[in-house]
Amino acid sequence: MRIERREWAVFWFTMAYVAGFTIWFFSRGNYEFIWYVLTMMGMIALAALGLRKAEFPAALLWALSLWGLAHMAGGGVPVGDSVLYNWMIWHVGGEGELAILKYDQAVHAYGFGVTAWMLWHLMVRHYPATEGSWTALTYPAFGAMGLGALNEIIEFIAVLGIPDTNVGGYYNTGLDLVFNATGAIIAVVTIALVRGLR
Repeated sequence: MRIERREWAVFWFTMAYVAGFTIWFFSRGNYEFIWYVLTMMGMIALAALGLRKAEFPAALLWALSLWGLAHMAGGGVPVGDSVLYNWMIWHVGGEGELAILKYDQAVHAYGFGVTAWMLWHLMVRHYPATEGSWTALTYPAFGAMGLGALNEIIEFIAVLGIPDTNVGGYYNTGLDLVFNATGAIIAVVTIALVRGLR
């Protein structure tokens, strides 16, 4: 398989931080995030296998890689008595698990916004007649929300299999889904504004 120089740059950047955080997680006995590292390696393998069919633009590959970095940092970077994921960026409202806006929520919005962008790219690449249509916007938005729900299932499996996870409870799951949807909607609205809608 032919891999371009710009793709190698993203690959090696991604592998470097995955390796670094994997060592960090093992050294701290954080086995919850080893599960996420394995999931991420699966995502990298899927992206690599479909690289030539998808022809992702470099900006999208970097956006996906930065999402992975934000995710690894969220679980691995200590902030006070907790980790970056629990850091309150700006207190918009709510208390406890209903508090907004945490780093975790921002990463969910960003990540599933990037996912909607990726799904849009795949839609218009393989079905070019859909570009500029409502179909090319709504399907990626709903697809990203579905993948966000799959992410919550993966977190649920981690809760069942690994003691003392930092996943959170029911309200956290609900807010994660809300921020996943928000990111997906922002992404497709941005695409509509930039690329036009017919």
